[in-house]
Amino acid sequence: MKKFDSSLYFITDSTGYTEEEFLYRVEQALKGGATLLQLREKNKSTREYIQLAEKVHAIAKRYNVPLIIDDRVDVALAVDAEGVHVGAEDMPIATARRLMGDNKIVGATAKTVPWAKDAYEQGADYLGVGAIYPTTTKVKTVLTSTDTLRDICNAVPIPVNAIGGLNKDNMDVLSGIPIAGICVVSAIMKAENPKKVAETLKTRVKELL
Repeated sequence: MKKFDSSLYFITDSTGYTEEEFLYRVEQALKGGATLLQLREKNKSTREYIQLAEKVHAIAKRYNVPLIIDDRVDVALAVDAEGVHVGAEDMPIATARRLMGDNKIVGATAKTVPWAKDAYEQGADYLGVGAIYPTTTKVKTVLTSTDTLRDICNAVPIPVNAIGGLNKDNMDVLSGIPIAGICVVSAIMKAENPKKVAETLKTRVKELL
């Protein structure tokens, strides 16, 4: 399982939702055309994370969308997710790759060209680069210029996704940059109609790419 489409990469945020509402929103996003799904839970216990991941994975499988677990290789292995995403302060990429095996997806965060090259050399399959705009999801946000994003795209042979505060109205700054797609959290998670927003974003991304 290595082929994947990261053009519309949806990252979850369950804050403020009941589990039922959260799972409904995840499914609506997939119905709307999200191509890759990351479950991101910073405050759940290991057991809670695994239980939620199992439910999310069941939905993702119905839509044939790979599930990436944020940060936690143990949780990814426990639910046999398609991949894991490691950030700068998480497990080293090479270690995650060794534990996950060669057939799983390992994604990484990068903010500079040297960082991106190092991630690739350690075995990352794709990179998330940003934040392009300030975000509401994480307290620590360091903005990344579109020039740096372009340089990273040109420096590594793996898919690079832009992340950070992106929505249908502000994506034009990415025009002409050879990204593989965008990552969105709030644009879908907080939408009144997640399915409709996902459809719109998918169309906009296709125009961009």
